[in-house]
Amino acid sequence: MRIGVLTGGGDCPGLNAVIRAVVRKGVVVHGFEFIGFRNGWAGVLENNGVAMDVENTRGLLHRGGTILGTSRTNPYKQGDGTEAVRKTLADRGVDALIPIGGDDTLGVAKRLTAEGVPCVGVPKTIDNDLGGTDYTFGFWTAVQIATEAIDRLHTTAESHNRVIVVEVMGRHAGWIALHAGVAGGADVILIPEEPFDIDHVCDVLRQRHETGKTFSIVVVAEGAVPKDGEITSSSGEVDAFGHVRLGGVARWLQEEIKSRTRYDTRETILGHTQRGGTPLAYDRVLATRFGLAAVDAVATKQFGKMVALRATGIELVPMEEALAAPKLVTPELYAEPGVFFGRG
Repeated sequence: MRIGVLTGGGDCPGLNAVIRAVVRKGVVVHGFEFIGFRNGWAGVLENNGVAMDVENTRGLLHRGGTILGTSRTNPYKQGDGTEAVRKTLADRGVDALIPIGGDDTLGVAKRLTAEGVPCVGVPKTIDNDLGGTDYTFGFWTAVQIATEAIDRLHTTAESHNRVIVVEVMGRHAGWIALHAGVAGGADVILIPEEPFDIDHVCDVLRQRHETGKTFSIVVVAEGAVPKDGEITSSSGEVDAFGHVRLGGVARWLQEEIKSRTRYDTRETILGHTQRGGTPLAYDRVLATRFGLAAVDAVATKQFGKMVALRATGIELVPMEEALAAPKLVTPELYAEPGVFFGRG
């Protein structure tokens, strides 16, 4: 049996660990052959792939990014996507696909499976907003990177008596903002799930400063929005899946806080630093477990499924279930540590 592997969407710490695990167990235990398609679904459409074996996938466990490259290509925006995929798989003698990606990449996989192209999905998103799984690999690495940045920003904020607004990733879900904000001791945490009141934000900062604290840290997810009005993205760009390139909330907050409070306020956007570099031990292990389970699922023809972490076990869930709705921060979870960031 010959299996195709691809990585789609944004890069993420742990992708290479999945590839390594899929190939190692697939070759050693199941006797499979592997083709790695370059640059996500673009590689499938362009028939751009490379043979993968145990030897050329050694030494990947600690490496960030993805050796296969990635893109946000949508086969269904390229004419007859299904037929183009079928042609490549037939030319390469590929019997099934293991796409590693988020809701967009796996959404394509779900549609292809329904149209007769066998796929087993591996969930990947640092935002941790995919349904069906408790956590996705890369999330805890992103949280750690953001937490370390907040720790460093505390010292410069205190030294200069500043308010610093730290923007982290999170288009629809505030998992990174909430976890890194709590871990880093933020004074305000703003997430997409709950539109914020800028007047309340400024009141929290004033109360803090009036009690003798001369600096504050505001952590905001990139998708957070105010209750009244909206923030225009800093870019009009839209990707192949219809997502607007976000940007602008930190700058907007900086200007509003400064004009309303007269406090010296600066912005810091962590951006792609959250995606890069070596994955934490937790993400290496979770990515490895996902890869092992995915290749076993192919061996047992459990197509149309996605591997998932449930409590401490790895399970298979239907892709329809995983993609039905994004996994969001609940009001209860957001309120739980609220005493630390102006919601107590």
